Amino acid sequence: MMKNIIGAWLCLFTLQAAANDYLVTDFGAKPGAGTMNTAAINKTIQHCHSKGGGRVIIPAGVFNSGTLILKDNVELHLQMGATLLASGAQEDFPVQPQPRYRSQKDPGGWRALIYANEAANIAITGPGTIDGNGARHPGNPKNKLGSDMDGRPRNILLISCRNVRVEQVRMLNSAVWNQHYLDCEDVTVDRINVYNHANRNNDGIDIDGCRRFILSNSVFDTDDDAIVIKSTGAAATEDLVITNCIVSSFCNAIKAGTESTGGFRNIAISNCVIKPSRNAHPPIYGTARGIAGLSLEIVDGGTMEGISISNVTISGTDCPLFVRLGNRARKHTAAAPAPPVGTMKNIVISNVTAYATGNYCSSITAIPGHYVENISLSNIQFFNKGGLQPGGYIKDIRDVKEDEKGYPQPTAWKELPSSGLFIRHAKNVQVNGLMLGSDSSDPRPPVMAEDVAGLQISRVARIPNSGEAFFFIGKDVRHVAVEAPAGWEKEVMKTNE
Repeated sequence: MMKNIIGAWLCLFTLQAAANDYLVTDFGAKPGAGTMNTAAINKTIQHCHSKGGGRVIIPAGVFNSGTLILKDNVELHLQMGATLLASGAQEDFPVQPQPRYRSQKDPGGWRALIYANEAANIAITGPGTIDGNGARHPGNPKNKLGSDMDGRPRNILLISCRNVRVEQVRMLNSAVWNQHYLDCEDVTVDRINVYNHANRNNDGIDIDGCRRFILSNSVFDTDDDAIVIKSTGAAATEDLVITNCIVSSFCNAIKAGTESTGGFRNIAISNCVIKPSRNAHPPIYGTARGIAGLSLEIVDGGTMEGISISNVTISGTDCPLFVRLGNRARKHTAAAPAPPVGTMKNIVISNVTAYATGNYCSSITAIPGHYVENISLSNIQFFNKGGLQPGGYIKDIRDVKEDEKGYPQPTAWKELPSSGLFIRHAKNVQVNGLMLGSDSSDPRPPVMAEDVAGLQISRVARIPNSGEAFFFIGKDVRHVAVEAPAGWEKEVMKTNE
């Protein structure tokens, strides 16, 4: 069955071998700083499309351009030594007509270096480079979060496209999000290299309301979130595979959220390495260590279910794992009703090792009256740096704010009262094979739980330098089953207050 699926996808994503090649230089494009090639390259794309499809080839050299519109059955191919360089003038990136698919990002206007809407059988391939020239598009520096994108162009923006292939391209310096796939289906992104530290909102890739999407064998190093799974409109992001990637970010390396309107279903993330950025400059957002390795968030309604994360190594981030059900309740269009609190359930995380991380512990949390449900953690090893002194963290669990409508990230809470794993407002949590420790002394208990119904813990290991007790049971923790060596009762502190 799997062979048939892969074969079908290859047929969908591979343009005809006998298709014609069209050099952009034959249609008037010229390399060098003095020439704007938007018209010439678009003319080449249109000609290729009119002939039934093929490859539009950008040869070696630096080709300046504004917005390029991809058409059905066209592959934009950047040869070795070719650079497609975005113009530094916003007027070279006109706002595209409002697409039929509506999104929370509509008010910012749709601008991009490479754009397609409702196109089929398209591709962007390397080994050349796409350079967004992002520092030339500052937008409004006062808008720290860049919530409306300030009219800055993405490097790649594909909306409601089918049968898409992006491979072997180097992508640099976008003005805002690097590549945004919105409401697309049957997409493969393979062997790309993204380095994105030119501007605010410098995500690596945003997979937004897409279906049947494979991201593999790629490298990311970004100022903002690196690999981001979103749902800014009514469509869920579902049937998604992320595998064999090396990921660095000053913010979140791999993240689902914050936009979650349509939800997330059937997502598998595996065989990834998360490590510190090689960029030595101060972050625009985030921290030099990176805020979190893995973040799963539902805060604008929607459902997250059927998530599998396995075989991930994390080094250096402030926090290894952040799972959050909140209630920012942002509408995806002005006319839409405010979404109700969403749901998170059926999440399996296994074989994750995190070391040399900061002192923001991993957490699984929701808000009062709502629960994260059916969470399985197995073969987990988290080692933080430790070294906290009394007064350097939240000591009392009752002082951990709920922050229902706050921006979801571990640094919003400061250092929590547990060193390894904090669980609050959850049902049916299974932990099988857990090792938590600190490089230097940490007075906090490694595990803490509050308002948890159904908690099973087995195969745990206490590491030197951790607090006086391994497990702190707070109020409203019901149906707890612990499988541990003799003497475990000495490692548990309980409170009903």
